[in-house]
Amino acid sequence: MPDVVRGDRLTKRWGATTALADATFAIGTGVTGLVGANGAGKTTLLGMVLGLHRPDGGTIEVLGQDPVTFGPRVRARVGYAPEHDALPPDMTAHDVVRHLAEVHGLPRRAATERASDVLFEVGLGEERFRQVGTFSTGQRQRVKLAQAIAHDPDLVLLDEPTNGLDPVQREEMLHLIRKVGHGLGMNVVLSSHLLEEVERVSDAVVILDGGRVVASGRMAELRGTDSGELVVQVDGASIDAGPALVERLRDDGVAAVARGERVVVALEGPAVYDIVRDALADLDIGLRRMEQRVSSLEDVFMAAGDDE
Repeated sequence: MPDVVRGDRLTKRWGATTALADATFAIGTGVTGLVGANGAGKTTLLGMVLGLHRPDGGTIEVLGQDPVTFGPRVRARVGYAPEHDALPPDMTAHDVVRHLAEVHGLPRRAATERASDVLFEVGLGEERFRQVGTFSTGQRQRVKLAQAIAHDPDLVLLDEPTNGLDPVQREEMLHLIRKVGHGLGMNVVLSSHLLEEVERVSDAVVILDGGRVVASGRMAELRGTDSGELVVQVDGASIDAGPALVERLRDDGVAAVARGERVVVALEGPAVYDIVRDALADLDIGLRRMEQRVSSLEDVFMAAGDDE
């Protein structure tokens, strides 16, 4: 599949401030996380994907086209949920979504039907005829998501979609993002400064730091496998299970440390698996999970920053 978005030495300045500096990246299909601290250049990059900002250097291609030269054509195939809430409070959710679907080119009847469909998809079917001004923050975020997918775009841009949400609402929003990207088949770019959220829903990631792309690629490739450690999650029925396993492994000459219900074991060779298995059996400790340690997205982010 061709890249959905491609940037080559992309540069954008706002006066004396460089928002993007020689950013080279490729965004493929699925859900891609756009990660960086506030001010890293994420929102500027989304604006360039939409063709709203002309590059000061380099090139950008969206769905095979230049978004500056072919802005209306590109935007017709892109859905966008901005970070800030700009929904009109005196309109119903259905009217907001229907109107924006029409703006994207759907006929009135089709836009009306589609508005109801997508509001049901995001869990607002019963509330769709209420005024947006009566909605909670979580409901307004869902309206923004609904209007972004109403015209069945090829690419959906979500700018900090979990802002202002409590833990339960965050979980629900992440579920919806996974549904859009993997269930509805739309390509998604999720812009967020929350690494844990991006890690949970993304197939790939582009990491920005100070306007520069410091790492990008598929999650599995970036996280890799740290073959030096084995993580053993034991049954937590006994508070002594972890320390007991650590003591036994050390007696067998294997370095290990207990971290709650997890025991991190130095993986110095394939024999370690057998030693851990025998120790668990002898101690009658239940095993929930055992796997080689992989780097978290936070590890990747910190390592990329150190390289810079």
